[in-house]
Amino acid sequence: MNIKHSSFLLDFLNFEKKSSTDTIIKLSGKKNIKGNLLIKSFSLNEGNNNIEIKNLIVDKNNIINQFDNISLNYFDKDDQKNSININKNNKDYVLKGETFNADNLIENLLINTTKSKFFINDLKIKINIKKVRMDSEYQLNNLKGELIFKNQKLFSGNLSGDFPENKKLNFAVRSKDNNKVTTFTIDHAKPIVKRYKFVKGFEGGILDFYSTKKLNESNSQLKIYDFKLKELPVLTKILTLASLQGIADILSGEGIGFDVFEMNFKNNANLMTIEEIYAIGPAISILMEGYVEKGDLISLRGTLVPATTINKFIGSLPVLGKILVGSKTGEGVFGVSFKIKGPPKELETSVNPIKTLTPRFITRTLEKIKKN
Repeated sequence: MNIKHSSFLLDFLNFEKKSSTDTIIKLSGKKNIKGNLLIKSFSLNEGNNNIEIKNLIVDKNNIINQFDNISLNYFDKDDQKNSININKNNKDYVLKGETFNADNLIENLLINTTKSKFFINDLKIKINIKKVRMDSEYQLNNLKGELIFKNQKLFSGNLSGDFPENKKLNFAVRSKDNNKVTTFTIDHAKPIVKRYKFVKGFEGGILDFYSTKKLNESNSQLKIYDFKLKELPVLTKILTLASLQGIADILSGEGIGFDVFEMNFKNNANLMTIEEIYAIGPAISILMEGYVEKGDLISLRGTLVPATTINKFIGSLPVLGKILVGSKTGEGVFGVSFKIKGPPKELETSVNPIKTLTPRFITRTLEKIKKN
């Protein structure tokens, strides 16, 4: 089949046919009595772009049963080179290559919530790719490891890779007796965090994630260190409503820095219960909790305190009582309490000034100060 002027897109490979170039597709195979499609050979050639598949078996539900070889050598929609091969080795598969653009894949894994099956059998795949493009700014070198899937789910595995200047990525999953433990650390958090549309202007950051899952419930902790935000619409609104316009201007301008962001949460089906979010930085500190019903409702409440209040609090620790109630009538710690609630696209925010910090906020702040 020779495709001349028609459009042609392989979305999962981020490949799109160029309108000015002929694309030649060759396919040889048959369908058996069970409805399985047996593709002996498949090739796509368009100039210097080549995709080849050998002995692919796809069932009647369009799920891959097995294959012998997949060879990918092409420039994708971002004009990035992809050169990898996946070969069957006994029952396992080996993925090796020179370069791979993972930008689109990361976006789909993090943001696309559709759960679709692609491989009918349990799968073990060994990975060794010299250069992996995370996005337009970050490239990972020497990505190595293996992943084991059982019943369409990641069962166990590990991946590691190197960034320039001795920065690292490490990912591991271990499963035993219906318990799954996932750890993920990356010395450049930006290629991950920036995918979430409610965060804009994220810079810097070291990300550390830990999660345990038993049956359908998971308990997770996410930490991000040393980062800056330039725009976060909900936070900007809270600051503006609280008459902390100076901090709001910084957030929407050059950005606000945070020393640490820590989030402890549970997931069960479509409900995320946020036990605690705590963030502290030179300009502002935040403590909040709440829950998120996927696609339906967000409910958060918390406390926000400017750095001047924190500094006053730290500097006056020996006389804690005076900090909480003030040495004169009307004095005390200033901050704001806030609530955020509603459907994701129709959030309502309310803010109330507070005079006294909660014991929980004081305890969390002291913990961080002690660690530093």
